[in-house]
Amino acid sequence: MSVAETKPRGPLSQVVSFLARKGRRVWTLTVEGKEQLTPNMVRMTFSGADLGELVWKRGQDLVLEFPAGRRHYTIRKFDGRRLAIDFVLHGESPAGDWVRAAKAGDRLDAAGPRGHTYVRPADWHLMIGDETCIPAIFAMLEGLTRTDRAFVFLEIGEDAERQAVESAAAVEIVWLSRKGTPPGPSGILHDAVKDFVFPQGLGHATIIGETHNVRAIRQSLIARGLGKDQCSAEGYWRPGRVGGHDHA
Repeated sequence: MSVAETKPRGPLSQVVSFLARKGRRVWTLTVEGKEQLTPNMVRMTFSGADLGELVWKRGQDLVLEFPAGRRHYTIRKFDGRRLAIDFVLHGESPAGDWVRAAKAGDRLDAAGPRGHTYVRPADWHLMIGDETCIPAIFAMLEGLTRTDRAFVFLEIGEDAERQAVESAAAVEIVWLSRKGTPPGPSGILHDAVKDFVFPQGLGHATIIGETHNVRAIRQSLIARGLGKDQCSAEGYWRPGRVGGHDHA
């Protein structure tokens, strides 16, 4: 996930002070490695002297302080000593430019974890998003148990962006390719999810990604009988917006 924060930038001491006032712990991350996962997704692995103190919920993100701006990125994996963050690279951006040039030993400040995207107790889980949401959704899937059930709808730019995930739960994933067309507001996910039949028991839906799509899908699920408290929705991005994220 990548969304810019809108607060004014300044010297690093001012940035750290601002993040601390927000109640967020600031970590200094050191690049250990870089791996190309798919044509448009790169995994960066980081270490940190005090990462043993980091506490997170799968699906939450960190606010990364890049030289040209702050962005939110989901923690993809964390083993208590090292953490991995997956970056979707498409065109020029402060994060993408930094990732392409990054090498072992480079440092980056991060604050958090933060966010309301994480697994809620439920008999079954519905997870919906585009390629920017794969890190969060896969992190959550990997934390489920063998008694859990999850149904996942993922929109991607092309079939080459598919990834495998290991989960103890019973997981069904529907991949929806745009066949090379740009991401943005569309009916791709909405149309696919509208035919999803709610299983018996208490369900919970996590809807993340482009804001217009997130809001439309959330409204549709509620209209079909899913309670508002059974939907966690967050707009990670929307065309033309620089800064912030949308609580849907």
